[in-house]
Amino acid sequence: MAIFLGSIADDYTGASDLANTLTKNGLRTVQTVGIPDPSLALPDVDAVVVSLKIRSVPASDAVAAAASAERWLRQRGAGHVLYKICSTFDSTDAGNIGPVTEALSDAAGGGVVLVTPAFPETGRTVYLGHLFVGGQPLNESPLKDHPLNPMHDANLVRVLTRQSRNAVGLIDLTTIAAGPGAVKMRLDAFRTAGVTAVIADAIFERDLETLGEVALETPVSTGASGLGLGLARALVRSGRISSGGATTADAIRPVGGLSAIVAGSCSKATLRQLDIAERSMPVLRLDPERLLAGADEIAAAISWAGERIAAGPVVIAASAAPETVSRLQSLYGREASGHAIETATSIIAAELVERGVQRLVIAGGETSGAAVDRLAIPAFLIGPEIAPGVPVLRTVGNAQGDMLLALKSGNFGGEDFFTAALAMMR
Repeated sequence: MAIFLGSIADDYTGASDLANTLTKNGLRTVQTVGIPDPSLALPDVDAVVVSLKIRSVPASDAVAAAASAERWLRQRGAGHVLYKICSTFDSTDAGNIGPVTEALSDAAGGGVVLVTPAFPETGRTVYLGHLFVGGQPLNESPLKDHPLNPMHDANLVRVLTRQSRNAVGLIDLTTIAAGPGAVKMRLDAFRTAGVTAVIADAIFERDLETLGEVALETPVSTGASGLGLGLARALVRSGRISSGGATTADAIRPVGGLSAIVAGSCSKATLRQLDIAERSMPVLRLDPERLLAGADEIAAAISWAGERIAAGPVVIAASAAPETVSRLQSLYGREASGHAIETATSIIAAELVERGVQRLVIAGGETSGAAVDRLAIPAFLIGPEIAPGVPVLRTVGNAQGDMLLALKSGNFGGEDFFTAALAMMR
């Protein structure tokens, strides 16, 4: 299998978001969970997105995992590797965006890396190096309260500088509007000055197309799915892609079986989606404090689901309001509380699959990663889009047989996302 574009995603929902974007823009794409076992037969594709779970791990661990994935992708022909990050740029001053970006650049021989989390389709834009969410500066938006990596600075040049060894520059909107030639000249000047990463403004899709054309001529870039859009369109325009676009028909073939929703995200969007779902299906809201205190919430949840799931989909949620999350983190620690909830929801997801669930919706990046790992799913085919950034996924090579999943970042999807997702998963 030879590919044109490789990507390393820092979590599983972000990986499916990117794979969805690449597919929509003409690339046959497969999403793997980690570096695939050599025995796994992957389909012939244009792009591979390697899903890792490295957003909130120690920087040294993130660098090691990303470096291994980069080598695997290069060995399969990837001329360009995109380090896919969240469009909220959430990370601490220790990383991991800066350290991984620098490590990938070093592995590819150095140079200047274009960096942008902009994705106008989902309301993320960058202007003068500042990240906006739906018109609000990141640090004033509801997304500032990420449970693991809260973001209180919208100035991405400052954010990336604090976690990088080398200087960070800015390519502003005026330069980008002047076209690829102007951007390349600015990159050359930065390279001469010793800058190794630059934050790039982007307000419109045409800005992403300009950045994608420039980035494709370099070995590495870092960004959200919007930059993937630019890269995919540049590849198609280059004439190197002969597939004529990807088909999602195979990925959406019915699988039957039971259906369920497991939520661990505490985002405002997911909390509202749970409220709406409660109008049409049974919803069990776990008590996060009881989970952390060691109470047998998991067994009770599985028993509750077992009594209802044959009649239709059920929802089990460990989601909580931001103030509750903050209180639990102060009592038990941020890492311990997050780990406890991820473990609980992943066990519940696996037990539901054991009981016949073949259509599964999971809300939350860390929740999705923990569940997919526990289910040992090696790869996904990309199906049609449920909501911007969230496709239907069909499992490839997993022991449980064919399943359909949707892995939803906490903030993605409209109010009726859960019912819409299940309607597309037959």
